[in-house]
Amino acid sequence: MRGRGAPPPGSARRGRSVALGAVIAVLAGAGAGVGWNMLEDETGAGPEAEAQAAAERREMVSTQLERRGIRSRPVLEAMRQVPRHLFVPDSLRHMAYDDGPLPIGHHQTISQPYIVALMTEALEVAPGERVLEVGTGSGYQTAILSRIAGEVYTVEIVEPLGRASESLLRRLGCDNVHVRIGDGYQGWPEHAPYDAIIVTAAPDHVPEPLIAQLKVGGRLVIPIGRGEQELWLLTRTRDGLKRRALTPVRFVPMTGEATDIVP
Repeated sequence: MRGRGAPPPGSARRGRSVALGAVIAVLAGAGAGVGWNMLEDETGAGPEAEAQAAAERREMVSTQLERRGIRSRPVLEAMRQVPRHLFVPDSLRHMAYDDGPLPIGHHQTISQPYIVALMTEALEVAPGERVLEVGTGSGYQTAILSRIAGEVYTVEIVEPLGRASESLLRRLGCDNVHVRIGDGYQGWPEHAPYDAIIVTAAPDHVPEPLIAQLKVGGRLVIPIGRGEQELWLLTRTRDGLKRRALTPVRFVPMTGEATDIVP
């Protein structure tokens, strides 16, 4: 994937989403040379820094998520617990809980906290369920999912990101996370079917392999489109797909096989 999405706060209109997306693209490019040390754990920062980070997480949940309508208790609790600042470059940790995306290197970004919460809530993951994530990125969305799901299988096309995220997730005790380096367009069929699938980069169509790997009743949250995009919730039924548009978004395009296939 060439980036992580960041829609406008709340119910912002489509024009604002596109404008914000242009800013995100600049941020992602600027972050390509940013070094980051994800292996410095929260304990190493000392008790005062830990307390400060915990307070910032509580504030983030209160002002950015709950006020915008995020209601899922498991999602809110996961967002309070997972140390987002460990998933961003050292130089940007002071901005980790701000209301926006941040560059993480390799022309990619970590999504705005609100969109992470929105996508996770839309998945309606229950304890014990199996989730596929296409686009590991920094590993932050993965860590949130690991607090809720039974098993999380995540695929990242950018190897340095995937390896770094795998190492950090292991350090953080996310033992139910399984990382694969590769093109996520084809999903991870060896562990299918999945109860839920989340995609963090935008193809211009719904990848058929992902639909095939959903259980009946399974949910897929995915941004679709080139330029102007929409975040969709797709539910597989015995008769096909039930579709619901969630919000306008601006994700960078899915790369790899997605660019070679004409829908």
